[in-house]
Amino acid sequence: MSLCEIKRRDGGARVGIYSIDEKVFQFPAAYEMEELFPSLKDCTYVNMPPLLDEEEVNQILRKYASFQIDPIRPIHPNMPQAACDEITSGDIIMAPGWHTLLGRAKELIRFISSFKKTLPPDVAWYIPAAALPSNLASLVHAGFDLFDYTAVDLMTAKGIFCLSDGEYPKEVMTEERGVCSCTGCAADDLKMHNRLMLDQEAARIRYHITSQRFREYLDAQCRHAPELVSLMRTVDRDEYSERITQITRQTPFFATSTDSLIRPEVKRFMNRVVTRYIPPHAKVAVLLPCSARKPYSQSKSHIQFQRAIDGRAHEIIITSPLGLVPRELELVYPAAHYDVPVTGYWDHEERYVIGEMVQAYFSKHQYDRVIAHLDGDAYEIVRSAFEHLDIPFECTCDGSPLSSESLSRLKNALFGSAKVKRRHAHGIFSYQFGQELLEQGIEVKGRYPEQIVTKNRRQLFSIDPSGMLRPTFDGWQLIETGYRVYIDDFMPQGDILAPGVVDADPQIREGDEVLVVGRQAWATGRAAMSADEMKRSKRGIAVRVRKVKKR
Repeated sequence: MSLCEIKRRDGGARVGIYSIDEKVFQFPAAYEMEELFPSLKDCTYVNMPPLLDEEEVNQILRKYASFQIDPIRPIHPNMPQAACDEITSGDIIMAPGWHTLLGRAKELIRFISSFKKTLPPDVAWYIPAAALPSNLASLVHAGFDLFDYTAVDLMTAKGIFCLSDGEYPKEVMTEERGVCSCTGCAADDLKMHNRLMLDQEAARIRYHITSQRFREYLDAQCRHAPELVSLMRTVDRDEYSERITQITRQTPFFATSTDSLIRPEVKRFMNRVVTRYIPPHAKVAVLLPCSARKPYSQSKSHIQFQRAIDGRAHEIIITSPLGLVPRELELVYPAAHYDVPVTGYWDHEERYVIGEMVQAYFSKHQYDRVIAHLDGDAYEIVRSAFEHLDIPFECTCDGSPLSSESLSRLKNALFGSAKVKRRHAHGIFSYQFGQELLEQGIEVKGRYPEQIVTKNRRQLFSIDPSGMLRPTFDGWQLIETGYRVYIDDFMPQGDILAPGVVDADPQIREGDEVLVVGRQAWATGRAAMSADEMKRSKRGIAVRVRKVKKR
């Protein structure tokens, strides 16, 4: 019997355990696959080029009756649906010949994405003859788990010295002794060195996935090869990536390049601010610059801004790569977790993406006045966006936004404006659950940001460190639909495992707060995988349960 259990995820990258009979091994990692699965040696017919058309594939399959080697299931983009239907949880999906697509990112990711949407999530993905220390992180990001030593051994045969940042002539090994001090280099054994470099890279990747810093590692790691940057960007743009990207992380979000603009969590944040978020009732909005310190309201600059505004306008921060961050969402991931290199310069792509978001937000949410307390490129982006909007727009900056003249102009511009009732919980609620919080008499208690939301002394929500609402059972009564996980007829005794899930609302992503609904009990908790994975997996924790209530 074979089992595949995913322990941690970071987008499409996964750390897990694969076991068959008495063999247990972790991934992502490289192995002598033919030693683990000897039947692979006699199955060369599965090496069909991935771009073969359907007729050619069928001709080969008619010649060879079987297209599987238990527990390994070779796949091809044009294989019959019947062969796909035979794949079950715990199998190893082998993509033979797919290494030829490493320079054709669109085709590779299109094929992977189409299979990932239909095949069981709890399978291990193996790509033969592809892994090098320099491209391993990119392959893991694309969704592969298992690798072999074929590619590095071919490099050895060619006299090529492999490192995580690229491939070098063999002479580097002997002439530049400080480049590497592994046991392979000490023994002048190129093959040993190349294999050790692949193993070390796999170990680093497992660490970064487990610590939820893999995407930041990949962003730096792929820069030495254009095809690897292309692969990263193509994965990020694929709609399937959003499904498998967690809602929140506790680790820093380093936005060190414009590629951050297309990261799934950034696109999700921008989309929700425009389409889900419901701002407080305010006639005036003030656009403010971001700050290095997060959350913004604890920075020295925003303390001064808030004193000048004195609650008489809705505060919205303009920043890259997130675009617009309403004050109510400043704790929500990634708004309180990102860091960017500060240069004062915004490139064309940033200007375009953020300008489009400004137009979309202010087209949907109408204010009588918009004040831009901005300077430099941030002001130019907003000014250009408002040329397409029929809303009064004014600037209160006289030089630096923090100058006494600028702060005085901001204060005077708001003179006589009505106070805006801050609706902190309401803003997060709309962003998180896509609904309006209509309940009256709600109170927010505690010291910001560690607060709870109550009504008549009953706690409805708490605000967790990621800035999201954590509903109690009373709080779930205010969430009309969505974010439910339906389980079989049993009493939860701990976390909910995937085999016990009958159905789940499709918008659920890893990290979402969910209500577990069963015949015997309700439970509150946090999703440990997406709804799609919950419904199609036979292994792993679906929901980490916080509280259980009998029906």
